Amino acid sequence: MTEPETKALVPKGKQEVVSKAEQTKDGLVFTPDVDILESDREITLLADMPGVQSRDLKVDLENGVLTLTGDVAPWEGPDEKDILIEYEVGRFYRQFSISEAIDQERIDARLSDGVLRLTLPKVESAIPRKIPVAAG
Repeated sequence: MTEPETKALVPKGKQEVVSKAEQTKDGLVFTPDVDILESDREITLLADMPGVQSRDLKVDLENGVLTLTGDVAPWEGPDEKDILIEYEVGRFYRQFSISEAIDQERIDARLSDGVLRLTLPKVESAIPRKIPVAAG
């Protein structure tokens, strides 16, 4: 993020994973690359999650922490056998801290072409406004 850096959405630092899903499921865990964009009215988070279907994607918000979890399933069908596998299956996992500047009730999530788009609207008090100056 560029100056001034927004404090409404902050990537969490490296931590030991405490999610029950992470502890009980074998396989690789990927960190999705994200872009975070900000306007006066909202923050948009774009997370790259190739191979994740919407039914295999979870977006949770608990105690001010936004958690993205998505499973990547194998492509081969039941009658196919592996010859060469370079496409890795596993789970995407990433967390962000959400401030009070975000209207948590109006967060919108959409998955299209392997990209998760989260729209995080700001609360009215966090939206910049111009104050008119009257003469006299």
